[in-house]
Amino acid sequence: MVRIDIVYQGDLRCEASHEPSGQTLLTDAPLDNHGKGESFSPTDLVATALGSCIATIMGLVANRHDLDLSGMRVTVVKSMSAEPVRHISKLNTILHIPLDPDADVKKALERAAHACPVHASLSERTEKPILFRWGQA
Repeated sequence: MVRIDIVYQGDLRCEASHEPSGQTLLTDAPLDNHGKGESFSPTDLVATALGSCIATIMGLVANRHDLDLSGMRVTVVKSMSAEPVRHISKLNTILHIPLDPDADVKKALERAAHACPVHASLSERTEKPILFRWGQA
């Protein structure tokens, strides 16, 4: 169990504190939803969570195969929809993986990406395609 404490600062800004580490971060409502857009929005954090979760789970599998994924880049493009209510409609993830692994390792890493807990926790209403670009950093 991990505790996150959030204080609403006013003006559509929140400060979140991660209890185990003491780290804090700010969120702002995005410009297209009456905010200042001066920091990550809550839905930006969902996209961030997805990309970093995929990279982390793939890193765990890579470690088991004595592979180094250092330099792997993950890009997540978030799309919003207002129907039926405002929600994340698509999180398009592109992975630039600096390896040319054999077929078994490639399959294991791709399976790991799709098995990340954030990916599994998102609504079925949210499209979550993942594009793998092997041999690219």
